[in-house]
Amino acid sequence: MWVVETHCHLDFPQFEGDLEAVLKHAREAGVLYMVTIGTSLESSRRAVELAYRYENVYATVGVHPHDAEKVNEATLTELEELGRNEKVVAVGEVGLDFYRNLSPRQIQERVFREFINLAKRLNKPLVLHTRDATKEVLKILEEEGAPQKRGVFHCWASSVKNAKRAVELGFHISFAGNITFKNAEQLRRKAAGIGLQHLMVETDAPFLAPEPHRGKRCEPAYVVLVARKLAEIFAVPYDEVARVTTRNAVKLFRLPEVQDG
Repeated sequence: MWVVETHCHLDFPQFEGDLEAVLKHAREAGVLYMVTIGTSLESSRRAVELAYRYENVYATVGVHPHDAEKVNEATLTELEELGRNEKVVAVGEVGLDFYRNLSPRQIQERVFREFINLAKRLNKPLVLHTRDATKEVLKILEEEGAPQKRGVFHCWASSVKNAKRAVELGFHISFAGNITFKNAEQLRRKAAGIGLQHLMVETDAPFLAPEPHRGKRCEPAYVVLVARKLAEIFAVPYDEVARVTTRNAVKLFRLPEVQDG
């Protein structure tokens, strides 16, 4: 049964030496599609390049909220041009990060609104980063109006209440490798409270390697371990988690339909 790795960073230097092997390993593990995420203008360019180089890789374009201060009109113009490529499936990773505050909050919020409107113009979903700012992200989405294609909250860590609010707005919720950590019981309870039908899976590779690989470089093949943990949480067969999360990802990102594998 195939799964979709909905959030990884294949353009990051951690994969420079062995990307071909990493992609092969993912395919052998049962990962059919991978979405590599743009985090800056340069990263978005590289993501699009990788998507065209590898058939089962797709890209997003955007600027991480840490670098919101660097976004200007020229940045948005080029990202919009990149976003029109057929292998670009979303705008992201964008949102708010009030944990580190590497860009001023007001600038983060203004730039996030710009990216919501970019997603609307491109008719593509959002890949959202929220850290210590989920309520603020939801508020802005309500004020601006979510794109028709909605999107996904990546690496969910907020409350079930906020997740249900996100779902009501039409968004999916994605969990990463940290849901497998021994000290993540609270996160697992949150997943159970949200419901499998709203979920997608990711690794955030090269970060957040799941158990038993914690502390090492993460890679897309490990998304299978995230799906297995969700199967354990929901007490359902692995194939059911793979089927539901793959269906959600294929529909959201408009990926080619897949046969059960």
